[in-house]
Amino acid sequence: MNYYKDHTNSIGGYFELETNLISEYHANALAINTARNALEYILKAKKVQKIYLPYYTCDVLLEPLKKLQVQFEFYSIDEDLQPMFDFSKVSDNEFFLYTNYFGLKDDYIDTLIKKCKNLIIDNAQAFYSKPIEGISTFYSARKFFGVSDGAYLYCNDRLNDVFDTDCSFERMSHLLIRKDISAEFGYSNFINNDKSLENQPIKLMSNLTKSILQSIDYDRIAEVRIANFNILHKSLGSINKLNLSLLKNNVPMVYPFWSEDLGLRKRLLENKIYTATYWPNVKKWCKIDSLEYSLTEEIVHLPIDQRYGEKEMEFIINLIQSKNEY
Repeated sequence: MNYYKDHTNSIGGYFELETNLISEYHANALAINTARNALEYILKAKKVQKIYLPYYTCDVLLEPLKKLQVQFEFYSIDEDLQPMFDFSKVSDNEFFLYTNYFGLKDDYIDTLIKKCKNLIIDNAQAFYSKPIEGISTFYSARKFFGVSDGAYLYCNDRLNDVFDTDCSFERMSHLLIRKDISAEFGYSNFINNDKSLENQPIKLMSNLTKSILQSIDYDRIAEVRIANFNILHKSLGSINKLNLSLLKNNVPMVYPFWSEDLGLRKRLLENKIYTATYWPNVKKWCKIDSLEYSLTEEIVHLPIDQRYGEKEMEFIINLIQSKNEY
């Protein structure tokens, strides 16, 4: 082998970022650059002409649909985050996309596959959920781990295209700044790096992202997320308008807390507890009296990830329970 033809095989010189190559959680999946491109890959491989997708979803999913000129139609969901839909409408060249909301809908998906043909599962919020044989599925890594990009997909049909490998180092600044300084100092970098993912072509996952994802202790992270979810749910479940249940194999992304405390998000922010909003575009798509509008406006997505433990969960609980003091 001529090592000098490939920079990744250079011998000597300065050190690179240290990673510990153990394994990838989705080692049997196709690893590419973004979740929206994972959907694009599925649309092309399955030759999808039309897709049904929920109003309650991220608008980045429209990017591949518009690029490929795939027709789409929205459907509504109920308070259990399940489709209100006549599945007999789905014809042979049409597909139905369902979002595994917050990584908590595996049990419903098991029933959905029995009554809906041509199903695509959006597991962007459910990294740990196992793929189902014959069901096209895609995942996002950056919603669960410290990477700037990266996605996995399962699809029985494969494209013959030869894809370039992505490069991620220019999108990593916010991760490094947060580690070295603070979340606040790196926030503008996060926004810019996130925006740089728009309208990217399908590429294979970068060597950098893949190396980081091969270095993660997935079992430990799952245990921490489940434990933090259970701490919050024990105290908040009785006042949460969402009917949540954590199955044995579920590993949640966040704790979705739906309450009538409309000042909660601001109160948390004032105490440097940052909660993402999923998804502001829904308020443009839906009427103000729709369920989807209410879910977007009122659900607060409490962080439960692997950086935190019981102390942080109790701090969040105390802020929620002591609202009358503010």
